Amino acid sequence: MAEHWLLKTEPSTYSWEQLLQDGRATWDGVRNPTALKHLRSMSAGDELMIYHSGKDPAVIGLARVTRAAYPDPKAKEPKLVVVDLAPVRPLPTPVSLAAIKADPRLLTMDLVRISRLSVQPVSKEQWAIILKAGGIR
Repeated sequence: MAEHWLLKTEPSTYSWEQLLQDGRATWDGVRNPTALKHLRSMSAGDELMIYHSGKDPAVIGLARVTRAAYPDPKAKEPKLVVVDLAPVRPLPTPVSLAAIKADPRLLTMDLVRISRLSVQPVSKEQWAIILKAGGIR
């Protein structure tokens, strides 16, 4: 059974458009212990929301984990891990942070509560609400 996650990225660092162009990516650069714990919990097939932070914060697209967590090949610290992912599809309508905060059902999301966390779980209910708001039924 697939789990659901949200990955935050600054579009100037690595954007949804770049992921679409690349066709796959290794999600690296995560240093926060809680975010690393979440990366370690991911399995191949898990579903991901890609969230652009910065000027226009919004959930912008969907991706899937293609390889579960493994040691970051570029890092000297053994505790650092990465996952591989591939894009699935853009959201027809990006779901802004303002829209997420305006929905009382989403106020318990880590995105609202722990805004700086770059890798976070998303409940099935939250996933469905955001997909619907993004134009996916």
